[in-house]
Amino acid sequence: MRYGVDICTLGDLAEPARVVDLARAAEDAGWEAVFLWDHLAFAWGVPSADPWVLLAAVAQATTRVRLGTAVTPLPRRRPAVLASTVATLDQLSGGRVVLGAGAGGVPDEFTAFGERGDGRERAARLDDALEVVAALWEGRPVSHAGEHYTVDGVTLAPLPIQRPRVPIWVGGHSRAAQRRAARWDGWLIAGDDEQGAMTMPPERVAAGLARIAGHRDGGAPFEVAITGVSAGPDDERFGRYEAVGITWWLEHLHGRRAPYEQLLARVHAGPPRPPGP
Repeated sequence: MRYGVDICTLGDLAEPARVVDLARAAEDAGWEAVFLWDHLAFAWGVPSADPWVLLAAVAQATTRVRLGTAVTPLPRRRPAVLASTVATLDQLSGGRVVLGAGAGGVPDEFTAFGERGDGRERAARLDDALEVVAALWEGRPVSHAGEHYTVDGVTLAPLPIQRPRVPIWVGGHSRAAQRRAARWDGWLIAGDDEQGAMTMPPERVAAGLARIAGHRDGGAPFEVAITGVSAGPDDERFGRYEAVGITWWLEHLHGRRAPYEQLLARVHAGPPRPPGP
């Protein structure tokens, strides 16, 4: 299992300098990824920051960590613009980007701007948008006539460094989300609640992975990431999640868990260390 951090960029952590400082500290302490939330936090009455602007700053401040979103609600973004944004970030970072994608779980982020918040429609838009984004990253002329999006002979440039595409990890707990994840490169699970308690036990993860396996063909690499809260590098829960197939633990950093200084201290403490010789 590999280890990263997932920063909730709301409230005090909407401050860009704090996110960059956490990312630098994470890389220095041995964490292998920095993921960010993608929400419009007016729905909670607090500030929020754009994750793609922040990830560009993090890309410049680090050299090694993977960079991604957990997760971007594609129905809230234009697929062609997002494809270009992610490709540019992959170029900037030297090929370190992961696109975490979902349908969006907060209807107010859509309805407040005159968009439909219907869950089924958002799921359909997500599927259509993923096809557009992935096709554009191939570098060929794309013509697409989907239910929600149309592309008329467009070739994207520049392309991502990663080939054949930037990895796509799909977020969500539902069986529909699991079926969707099986078509792409990974499954991203919210494993904890606002109070820092784990709400996704290893047994539920194992059941979801069994369903995903039933929808996958061949042996292509497939990542399974969970956000969670640990007491420190020696927390015994890491082993329980690794045993059921989790490949990434993303330590969840948010203001309701602890003040910024305590979150920074947890980052400095680092992930589990491999056993010595």
